[in-house]
Amino acid sequence: MVEKTKPQKTNAIPELFKDSFFIAEKQTARKAFALPLSLIVHAVAIAALIVIPLMSTGGLPQVEIYSAFLAPPPPPPPPPPPPAKKKATSQVKTRIKPVQAQSNIEPGKLVAPVEIPEEIADEQVTDFGVEGGVEGGVEGGVVGGVLGGVVGGVLGGVVGEVEAPLRAIGEIKPPRLLKKVDPTYPEIARQARVEGVVIVEATTDIYGRVQHVKVLRSIPLLDQSAIDAVRQWVYEPMIINGRPRGVIFTVTVRFQLK
Repeated sequence: MVEKTKPQKTNAIPELFKDSFFIAEKQTARKAFALPLSLIVHAVAIAALIVIPLMSTGGLPQVEIYSAFLAPPPPPPPPPPPPAKKKATSQVKTRIKPVQAQSNIEPGKLVAPVEIPEEIADEQVTDFGVEGGVEGGVEGGVVGGVLGGVVGGVLGGVVGEVEAPLRAIGEIKPPRLLKKVDPTYPEIARQARVEGVVIVEATTDIYGRVQHVKVLRSIPLLDQSAIDAVRQWVYEPMIINGRPRGVIFTVTVRFQLK
């Protein structure tokens, strides 16, 4: 009997197929260093291409230097010449001696004038009083008056006696206005646009001057202005039964914005 024998495993490659296969060699250690080394070499080459042109100074433009020459400032103007000295002139003070006119007239002795005028002008004599007047009287008084009386009064009156004023009603009319002063429009009333009529009661003395003013119809912002104006008014003196009398009457003061 023939014994079967197992073929032995061998790594030998037959000569027939030796040219058709490649056997990979174990180069693990060499491949581990090849890749990093290649990267480093490429990085150094790229860096050299970038840095070397920057370090080269051959291509930089030359700096042009300009020379500027500045003219020196002009010299300061010369100082003005000193003022000429005034020559001291000797002023001769001449003293004029008063000349006294010689007169042959002796004091206390009458001497005839040298020239006699042909016409002699009449001397103007001022009026020093009225015939029948008395010492202590006043200008404008009347003959027979009383010392201390009032100008415009009547004869026979008593010094210091003043009759009460009469109210202007009926036959007694208000006196005629001689002097009128317009009232001043108060600024506060003007700004507030206040206007209207203020009625006051005025009392005159025997001379026609307003002595007392009382408000009958009031506008608070205008009352004082109306009173101040009426106090300056002057009326014709009122003569009643031959005697001067004061009068009481009403006055209308109108305020109107323009």
